[in-house]
This record gives sequence, C-alpha cells and structure tokens, in this order.
Amino acid sequence: MADLQPSGTSLFSEPDPHPEFQQFQFVHPPRRRYWLHALLFVLTIFTTLVVGARLQQNFTDGQPMFIADNNNFFDFFPLRWVLQQPSRLLMGIPFSASLLGILMTHEMGHFVLSVRNRVYATLPFFIPAPTPIGTFGAFIQIRSLFRSRAALFDIGIAGPIAGFIVAVPLAVAGIALSRPLPMDMDVDSTQLGYPLIFHLLAYLLAHLHIGNAASMPLSLMFIHPIALAAWMGMLATSLNLLPGGQLDGGHLIYSLRPGAHRRVTIVAACAMLPMAFFFWTGWLIWVAGLLITRRHPQVPAYPELPRNRRWLAWLALIIFVITVVPSPFPGGSLYEIVKTAMSQ
Repeated sequence: MADLQPSGTSLFSEPDPHPEFQQFQFVHPPRRRYWLHALLFVLTIFTTLVVGARLQQNFTDGQPMFIADNNNFFDFFPLRWVLQQPSRLLMGIPFSASLLGILMTHEMGHFVLSVRNRVYATLPFFIPAPTPIGTFGAFIQIRSLFRSRAALFDIGIAGPIAGFIVAVPLAVAGIALSRPLPMDMDVDSTQLGYPLIFHLLAYLLAHLHIGNAASMPLSLMFIHPIALAAWMGMLATSLNLLPGGQLDGGHLIYSLRPGAHRRVTIVAACAMLPMAFFFWTGWLIWVAGLLITRRHPQVPAYPELPRNRRWLAWLALIIFVITVVPSPFPGGSLYEIVKTAMSQ
C-alpha cells in the first residue's frame, strides 16, 4: 500500500494562475533510513515464520489452522512453542516466503514506478505483529508532490497489479497442495470466504486433474499454508483497490476524475455499511478509513490522464471484482453478533 501523503520538504509547487504551467522546485531528498527498513523486514520475517510454523504443523497433523495443541483456545502467535524448538521455524518458510513475497512485490511496484516518475518514495516499511498472519502488512511513503495525474495513476496501480501477478501462481500451488478436510474436523473451524479467483483456479485445477483436493468445493478443502498466504494477498489487493480515500483505488479514481473522488469515497463508504451488517463487521474499519482520508492531496489537473491508461483502469476493476470477498470470515457479521448477544 502506498501512503501518498506528500511532504512539502521534498518537492513543492508554486501557485500559478495557469495550472497547466505549474512550476516545481526540487530540493535535496531526505536520507533513506536503510537500517530501519532492514530491521522491520527481519522482524517481520521472524513473526511470519512463527505463525507459518504453527500453520504448517496444524496442516500436517490435520488440525484446524489456528487451533493450539490443547484444542481449547486459539494460539495465533505460538512464540513459546517455537522457542522450545527453534528448528520449527523452518516449517514456516513456505507461508512466510509466500506472504512476504506478495507484500514485497506490491510495495516494490509502487516504489519502482515512483522512481520512474521521479517521485521520492521511501522503501517499504514492514510491520511485524503477533497477529494470526504475523504482520499488519507493509506500506511505502510518498514524500513529494506529483507533477501529473499520469504519475499518480501509474504509481497507484503498479502495486495491486504486481502483487496480484505473484499471488495467482501461489494460489495455484497452494490449492494443488491442499487436501480434503479430515472426517473428524469441524468445517466451521476452517471456513473462509473465498474470492472468485480462488473458485476459478480450483475449477481449472479440477479439469486438469492437478492436486488431491482440486475436484472438491473449496468449503470442503483443507487449504495449505501457501494457499492461505495467497488468500491473504488477494484480500489485501481487494482492500487496497477500494474506490476511495487514499487507498490505491482512491488514487486511481482521483487520477481519472479528480472532481468525483470525494463523492465516490462517500458512496463507497455508504455501500460498506450494509456489508458490515450482513457480511463482516471489519468493513466498519474501512468505512472509517475512507471517511477520514476522503480529502486527497492536490495533483495538477493538467495535463489530463492519457487515454492509454484507461484499459489499465478496467484491468484494476477486474482484479478488484475477482479478489474482493464480502464475507472473508463467515459468521462475523454485525447481524450475527447482535443476534447471538440477544439470544444469551
């Protein structure tokens, strides 16, 4: 994800009554803190290895993804279990490498296009955390203004496309390595909401007779940790492409129609309110995020976005449609939470 909050210390524009002739003054960019990026990345490798080791162990033993040994509570971050035998970290490599590969590719897509457009951007900041996937994701910061809507568009779209390109083959590999659910396993304990792209890939693998579980519906499939990493990558891609605010999708909307950005943001936020009620309460977080960031940093109105970018905008829309999941975690809707609370 690209945080496109520009800092006026790197690049700023002088007021001009003719926006098509806006002038820019360049100053020396700040020093890169390579040590900080490296430290955060190494820590994130460790935290995702910890989670990945547990996921792989549970997959091998036929246990639900996040259930601990005693089967009585969720052990999302089994640090003590790993420290008892550090070699267990090796089991987490498939999950960690897959997830970080998707996140790194996404952020480097933003970074490379920033360099090509002569926009100053930081290297990716990875966020290690004791979460069910070992991280809160990654982001880069844009610390200069944009000289054109084309630069904003290219930087905004590069991340989702790059991450999606890496996530697809990982999803294929993960589905192929998956297997049918054990007979004694509760289906609800492993249930996820799958995007359209997962259904399409599973259908393709079934017809090619690849994998042990490819011919089964995804709801009855015990997914491999690599498939889970790809699933998280697809979810992150769709959330970044939400059309509004300062998400990647919001940057695309602004580059296409600057005047429509605020209205589209509000419409998108309103559309997610019923989704939170009927599908997943997590949408409320994204509603708040869109409304807080509904004011987009200024970008010169001229020159207009070249027409050859339009097909890429359609491609971004297609990626959003096939990766979005209304209910990524079934049973987590506001309606079901309220219903359960009232029945107690």
